Amino acid sequence: MTSQISKPTIYDVAAASGASASTVSAALNGNWRKRRVKEETVRHIKNIAATLGYSVNLQARGLRKARSGLVGMILPVHDNRFFSSLAQHFATEVRNRGLCPVIVSTRREPEEEVQSVEDLLSYAIDSLIIAGSTDPDALSSICNQADLAHVFVDLPSSTSPSVVADNTEGAEKLTHKIIDLMPRIEDPLRGRAYFLGGNANFYATSRRVAAFRRVTTERLGHIADNQVINCGYVPARAAEEMERLVDRIGGLPTGLFINSIPVFEGALSYLVNLPADAFAETAVGCYDYDPFGSFLQFPVHMVAQNSRELIQRCFALLDAGVRDPVLEMVAPELVPPRTIRANRLGERG
Repeated sequence: MTSQISKPTIYDVAAASGASASTVSAALNGNWRKRRVKEETVRHIKNIAATLGYSVNLQARGLRKARSGLVGMILPVHDNRFFSSLAQHFATEVRNRGLCPVIVSTRREPEEEVQSVEDLLSYAIDSLIIAGSTDPDALSSICNQADLAHVFVDLPSSTSPSVVADNTEGAEKLTHKIIDLMPRIEDPLRGRAYFLGGNANFYATSRRVAAFRRVTTERLGHIADNQVINCGYVPARAAEEMERLVDRIGGLPTGLFINSIPVFEGALSYLVNLPADAFAETAVGCYDYDPFGSFLQFPVHMVAQNSRELIQRCFALLDAGVRDPVLEMVAPELVPPRTIRANRLGERG
């Protein structure tokens, strides 16, 4: 049985040439002058692309003249409440327009993102919404080359229209609330607010961390570097870091800000083993929402992103034919503890 040889992708060219994927895209689609890429770099990238046998999907560009009735969406994962909510509202909006939704998850893998865009282009989709991309500008270059109308949501592109939650506002609200509720104790380590989870290089996390630092400094004074623990999004890693924090400071902190539901799930796998009275001097907040938080043995303030409005804003940009790199922000909602919030489809949770 012969194995199928995969076609080289833009990331293969980037790795071989030492350039970023967005620079490679600009070099190959003719936008390099606008991006101020050196001509010598462009020649180098084109030589590498030729050597690897990489070719731009020109067929997809031609298919843009046809209307398929398909609207695409790319998202990192399905098993995340926020992304599944985006997908649900996306599908509803597309169906309401008499069109067919096509949703693909890419597992946060850059190569899969590129391949998914190229696959959707081959089906002549009418437009595309891209959620949580690892490299928005690289995908934007591919879409622009194929003349495909597209909008980014959750993580923005610097070259295409984008709609994101106002992470700064949400983090400010949540941090103020946590600090308001924090018991004032004499312990110099436990009597602080701590931030757990996320990647400091990611758009959303960087803004949440900046807001957390600013509000905490204004309200409580100096903030130490070890009060921000960026441990990614894997639950197991979050559980380990939660245990390390408790061991390091001798108990739970009086203020705990958790960056997302996957991180919260990991932290809970450790916290669930603690007695109920261990939380008596701790205020907890999570920048994400899931109704299970209402049933925990300790109160949790959560931030809920407005998935419905995010999607509606995306389609408003598509309908208006916007191609410039505008950035629209949607305010999130601070959800009090013990609250099961009605979602935007009229259901509970």
